Amino acid sequence: MQPAPETVRTPNPRVACDGASDIPGGAALGHPRVWLEIDESGFVDCGYCDRRFVLVGGAADGAAH
Repeated sequence: MQPAPETVRTPNPRVACDGASDIPGGAALGHPRVWLEIDESGFVDCGYCDRRFVLVGGAADGAAH
């Protein structure tokens, strides 16, 4: 399995991803906004851009261990 292209740590189990939120004026470069829910695995991957969202303190949070 290849690592996710980008990992974002978040304190919220529900996150939105549009693929371009970190690019100034980059909304046209992203994808439709989707809402994702982090489950007991501690992470969720965006189906459009493969960005991985990791719940802070969750099972997949390497910084918490």
